[in-house]
Amino acid sequence: MSTDVVKILKECNALLEGHFLLSSGKHSDRYCQCAKLLQYPDKSEEVISLVADKVKELGIDVIVGPAMGGITAAYELGRQLNIRAIFTERENNVMTLRRGFEINQGEKILIMEDVVTTGKSSMETAKILEEYGGKVVGIGCIVDRKVSKIELPLYSAVEIKFETYEPNNCPLCGNGSVPVKPGSRKF
Repeated sequence: MSTDVVKILKECNALLEGHFLLSSGKHSDRYCQCAKLLQYPDKSEEVISLVADKVKELGIDVIVGPAMGGITAAYELGRQLNIRAIFTERENNVMTLRRGFEINQGEKILIMEDVVTTGKSSMETAKILEEYGGKVVGIGCIVDRKVSKIELPLYSAVEIKFETYEPNNCPLCGNGSVPVKPGSRKF
């Protein structure tokens, strides 16, 4: 079975066009809002199965989704692989492990995101998990739209490249447009 992830994202209205302020501080004319995909269990299962196929032989003990975007994606991947799935969240803008979730010494962990751009949330999550004694073996994601090198292996359902601009050199701003800030991370 061949899965056209971009087609599915478009069907769900998850690929947005406009003027967006990204968590990195950069601007873009496109944005991927995977929550629009994740509201459909059948479509989520189909897309995330592509990641499951890539990571099923890694010997993962636990999947961790950084809040917000990674929670549902991590759960679905965990469901498909029959592996425990938990999440980290920000407390005072610092990634933390809460709600009684535990990481056991030496557990092999895959971080699961919706979209990876800079890897900032994933690397913050990896740091806290390693402080608990876990061994992060990679990052899974629905959409790889990375704009910089990421230190861990990345397993994605699809790679999509979007144009990004520094705020002081953004042609959209030059046309008088004001960016909107999607997503959950605060600056």
